[in-house]
Parts: sequence; structure tokens; C-alpha cells
Amino acid sequence: MSQIDELQSRMTRALDRISKGVEALEAPQPALEPVDDGSAEEIARLNAALEDEKMANAQLEARVRSLHDQLEAQPEAPEPAEPDAALQEQIAAQREGMQALDGELQRLRQANDALLKSCTEMREALAENLGEPHLINQAMLAELEALRAARAAEAAEARAVLGALEPMLAQAAGEEEAAQ
Repeated sequence: MSQIDELQSRMTRALDRISKGVEALEAPQPALEPVDDGSAEEIARLNAALEDEKMANAQLEARVRSLHDQLEAQPEAPEPAEPDAALQEQIAAQREGMQALDGELQRLRQANDALLKSCTEMREALAENLGEPHLINQAMLAELEALRAARAAEAAEARAVLGALEPMLAQAAGEEEAAQ
């Protein structure tokens, strides 16, 4: 489209120059005494320039017409094809893996919050010189849950990564076999 706009702009400028030149030639001019200073040569040169501009204008108009024809002849963009079933299954499996990973990460956050709360309670009890055995047990349980949640999150992340890699590896293996 920018080419069409550029060509149209050039054509408009050329037409303006041509019309100004024609107006200048058609305007009544006072009678001049014949002077042999080469004015006939100047008029011939200007007429040649005018003919050159007319030819350039005609070429530009033809180019614009051909560009418009090409734009009209271009087929409309085809609608995207439906993804195949294998790709849909792969996407669904990846979504499930990401949902599992998200669930494990939520569990890890909750366990870390419980651990932080337990540690805060233990610190407050120690600041008051109170050795509360149930706070120690609670902190140990929270720490164990946080470790289990971290391990489950890592496993879910590994499954998600493997789930994403397996189709690519299978495709690469298929391409390698086809190449041999």
C-alpha cells in the first residue's frame, strides 16, 4: 500500500508541474520582439521536458493500475485449519500438567506460610523464656509438610517439562527415521 501511496503522490506532483507548465504556455504573453538569445531552444527544451513528464506520468498511472489489479487479484487469506487431534491432546495434557503444578505450588505456599507462622510463634515463646513443646512439634510438622510440598512441586514441574518435551522428542525421532 505504501508503494501505491508513493506513486500516487509522485503522479500528483507531476500533474501539478505539467498543469503549471501548460498554464504558463497558454497564458497570454506580451508580444516580444524577436531576440536571438536562444529562446527557441529554451522552448524546445521545455517542450521536451513536458513530453518526458507526460510519459513518466503515463508510466506511473499504468503502474498504479497494475498494483491495484494485483491487490484485487490476491486471494483472500484462507481461514486457519482446525488443529489435528494429536495436537489437541498434547495441549490438553500440557494444561493438565500445568494445573497439577499450580496445585502443588499452592500447597507449597500454604505449607511455607504455616511454617513461617509456627516459627514466629516459637520465636515469641522463646523471647518470653517459655519453652513450649507443642510449638516445637508444630514447627517440625510444618517444616515436614513444607518439604513434602516442595518435593511434590518439583515432581509436578518435572512432569510438566517432560510432558512438553515428549511430543517434540517423538517428532524429532520420526523426522530422523524419515531422513534415514
